[in-house]
Amino acid sequence: MPAQVEINLSPEEKKQLEKNIKSRKISVRLAERSKIILLAAKQVPNYQIAKKLSIDVNTVGRWRNRFAEKRLAGIEKDLPRGANHGGKNSEKQAKLRSKIIKMTTGSKPKDGTHWTTRGMAKVLGINHSFVSRVWQEVGLKPHLTEKFKVSNDPAFEEKLRDVVGLYMSPPENAVVFCVDEKSSIQALDRTQPGLPMKPGRCGTMTHDYKRHGTSTLFAALNTLTGEVIGECRKRHRHQEFLGFLKTVEKQTPKEQDLHLIVDNYATHKHENVKRWLKRNKRVHLHFIPTSSSWLNLVERFFGLLTEKQLRRGVFTSVKELETAIVKFIETHNEAKKAFVWTKSAEEILLKVERARQALSNQQSI
Repeated sequence: MPAQVEINLSPEEKKQLEKNIKSRKISVRLAERSKIILLAAKQVPNYQIAKKLSIDVNTVGRWRNRFAEKRLAGIEKDLPRGANHGGKNSEKQAKLRSKIIKMTTGSKPKDGTHWTTRGMAKVLGINHSFVSRVWQEVGLKPHLTEKFKVSNDPAFEEKLRDVVGLYMSPPENAVVFCVDEKSSIQALDRTQPGLPMKPGRCGTMTHDYKRHGTSTLFAALNTLTGEVIGECRKRHRHQEFLGFLKTVEKQTPKEQDLHLIVDNYATHKHENVKRWLKRNKRVHLHFIPTSSSWLNLVERFFGLLTEKQLRRGVFTSVKELETAIVKFIETHNEAKKAFVWTKSAEEILLKVERARQALSNQQSI
């Protein structure tokens, strides 16, 4: 195996390569080349770079050498046709690329829901690396899907404008909270101890677990400060929700109004809750549209809690689970930082309308 050329970057080159990766205005190919060079500068072998980026090891070597010879200018332009596929076959290559893109976006294999590089290569009688290259060049990722649902709430626009207005232009002398419950959080204990992480190996956990019960976290996120008020309860009925509202109300200065953004869960609209709200005039509930949990900023906090504390956590009891949750909230509040809402109601409405139109076109096919 030939020796790999050593890559040493100047501060300016490193800054530009990192900028290339983050920018949405450059081509997918230039972003990939920038990743190759950054990894090469960290002394990562070509085969490991190829594996990490899911590309051919020869491609890594070519761009590594090209950068060493011509620096940034060398990766900003495509290699001559002959350096990759042979210029005499350019028309044939173009037709094959077009066919790959059309098959990927417009058909499915007989044995699955989406194409793989090897599956498509077998059908077309070509090398799977070529399929992979085409997908990367045009940004196709058949193995990934994004979840979404367009709300059918008849009052969608009214509720959207109300909630976004609270985020972007909150009332004076008032506090805005995003409130929700994260229910059925399981206290999971693994059947065997995991192995710690070490160089060259990630940490391990058993795939199976023991259940030790569940808890529900009620949380209120202050949209101005990012501070969270939280309580763990055994259940999530209207009684628990009402009890949590009283907790939030008691912890807020009496001279301030409370505007609470909540979803459409039945317990939030219970008659006992409505009666309490009538007696406590300074507390106002604002309901997000149905199927629009993304509009409630406390979901961002729940995501952090899951990622940092719950997903890999090991808990031998509900008490241990709840202690960990409370500790996480305390740590979060010590370095609290607000989640800033940036999209206007008009921008969101335009995007939703495009999604509805796309769904309508799909259903008419």
